[in-house]
Amino acid sequence: MRAFRHGLVIGKFYPPTLGHHHLIRAAAAKADRLTVVCMAAGVETIPLADRVAWLRAEHAADARVTVVGIRCDAPMDLGDETVWAAQVALMRSAVATVTDEPVDAVFTSEGYGEELASWFGAKHVPVDADRVAVPISGTAVRADLAAGWGYLAPATRAGLTTRVVLVGAESTGTTTISRLLAEHYRGHGGVWARTQWVGEYGRDYTTIKWERERASRPDLALDDLEWTAEDFDLVAAEQTRRENAAAEAGSPLLVCDTDAFATTVWERRYLGSRSRTGQPWTTVLAWRAVYFVTDHRGVPWVDDGLREGDQDIRAAMTGWFTRALTDAGESWVLLTGSIEQRLALAIRTTDLLLAQAATFAAPVPDPSGTRDRGRL
Repeated sequence: MRAFRHGLVIGKFYPPTLGHHHLIRAAAAKADRLTVVCMAAGVETIPLADRVAWLRAEHAADARVTVVGIRCDAPMDLGDETVWAAQVALMRSAVATVTDEPVDAVFTSEGYGEELASWFGAKHVPVDADRVAVPISGTAVRADLAAGWGYLAPATRAGLTTRVVLVGAESTGTTTISRLLAEHYRGHGGVWARTQWVGEYGRDYTTIKWERERASRPDLALDDLEWTAEDFDLVAAEQTRRENAAAEAGSPLLVCDTDAFATTVWERRYLGSRSRTGQPWTTVLAWRAVYFVTDHRGVPWVDDGLREGDQDIRAAMTGWFTRALTDAGESWVLLTGSIEQRLALAIRTTDLLLAQAATFAAPVPDPSGTRDRGRL
């Protein structure tokens, strides 16, 4: 048995940092059971559900840790007892959704930890109060997301990554523009050097499928490959897996040459009337900042050995992409002109989106001036 039966960690986790995870692990090492309560105000930028999901992902391997979230729009004022009562009532309600077991230890890195613990009749256990083990705070990350990127766990990085996706018909420059876009941001250096590019798995799968079929039919032409719905399910799943893995490992920007949503359009291209609507993998996608649609006009057709089609089908597919994105309510930007013009527009758009993604609404202020800036 550990030193405490039921430990408690309270925080905004706005966003969760490695400092928060250090606090949670230190607490879990001393408690048989640990409840982590994430409290988020409506004025804050990162949704409560996202913060809870990121915390759960990082601590999924520890069965003693339970993460629960609750909305908290009460004011912050450490000098007002009625505010304390309002805040603690929310904390107790959140804990009660998990267990009725009394809290006997409150773990914090905050100056107000003793006061908080007293409201639960519990012992306060300070953890890394001087921020020596992990010198970071949520405040610092919100002030400079790029500088604090290395202090975020993989799930949080993936959730905060600005994802831009290049889509378009064959031979319209999606691969060229997406690679150039990723290279542009890698050139910024620092954390941006880790900017990831995710290629089109459908091309890899086409090669695999074609070679497999030609093992028994050596003369099989690419045009004669028979496609099924299961093929597109496999492509979409692997495309999403690669994308999410890259987001966990990369910079605040991820550049993708197509994605699972675009696979629905390719399914229409190859299955025609047999194509489906409402595929399950189109409803579980991570949030995208924008789709760049590469226009077919002004781009010559180049057959690289894995392409099928002509100018007419390219024109149709441009329309299919823009209609599908519009119907889904996604943000999309049409890229036209030369390669340089297309890249320039993509960069201008991405710069705006990155600036927006790195801007966080301020948390509810504490007018008493006594709030420790700590891990929050």
